[in-house]
Amino acid sequence: MSVDVKPLLEVSGLSVHFSTRRGLFAPVRRVRAVDNVSFVIRRQETLGVVGESGCGKTTLGRAILHLIHPTAGQVLLEGEDILQLHGNALRERRRHMQIVFQNPYSSFDPRFNVLNSVGEPLRTHAHLRQPDLVRRVTEVLESCGMPGEILYRYPHEFSGGQMQRIAVARALVLNPKFLVLDEPTSALDVSVQAQILNLLEQLQAQLELTFLFISHDLSVVRHISDRIAVMYLGRVVELARTEELFTSALHPYTQALLASAPIIDLARRRERVILPGNVPNPADPPTGCAFHPRCPACREGCSQQAPELIDTGGGHLVACHQCQA
Repeated sequence: MSVDVKPLLEVSGLSVHFSTRRGLFAPVRRVRAVDNVSFVIRRQETLGVVGESGCGKTTLGRAILHLIHPTAGQVLLEGEDILQLHGNALRERRRHMQIVFQNPYSSFDPRFNVLNSVGEPLRTHAHLRQPDLVRRVTEVLESCGMPGEILYRYPHEFSGGQMQRIAVARALVLNPKFLVLDEPTSALDVSVQAQILNLLEQLQAQLELTFLFISHDLSVVRHISDRIAVMYLGRVVELARTEELFTSALHPYTQALLASAPIIDLARRRERVILPGNVPNPADPPTGCAFHPRCPACREGCSQQAPELIDTGGGHLVACHQCQA
């Protein structure tokens, strides 16, 4: 839970566009994977990011860490624009921001044992000697629930849950301030998901961490997030405190997203909303509001002008002409 109102991270007008073409002589098209996204994350806060597959969640997370070079925008970490840093300056700043990927097996070199994989950031940034490196790696593994005697074992010897704990340990070995968690529980069994979420919450409290938590699982995001941003076709369409979003969603897309989630409690079930059509092609987005071809509340003007993300009160932001009328 957030305890400090000062923002650790400020994202302003962040855009990531890719150029594609279907053939050698076909015209080049621009894919707006992330389009003019802005938000802040306070210290020790967890901001959840949700949306359908292909909405730009993962691209957003990687662009914030400068793993993908954005087309435009600013990413301020403690007031310093990460996107303007290069070489040694960027390498030094990356000590403070790390990522945990969705599939732990694909994010580890199968030829590296645990000591080599988790210790690699220490070799790159801290230049520790072997005894100190072993001590630090053992310490961080144990804080993530893994015994120190696994140092010389390899990825294929572990379960998915164990590998994700090791991935979290690798992200924490440099004592970062900010973590991007890119669907860290989606490949795990439900019981293991709960263990990893509890571990992340414990580590956040102990180490004063700040999270950007990306997921398509609404129940997981509701459990761990202080606030939630909903993305559609590269843009944030709604951002609010977690419980407010789940009880008083304003954007028609958010309402449809929440209604599609399975709920066991009959008293809390929502009327199911079935959206017509499919998610538009990001290389050829609709004019105006990108959601208007599927929106049950679409009206004249929605297809002409894209709505701005406006605060409707109490920090509840929404990009919808109907909600801003």
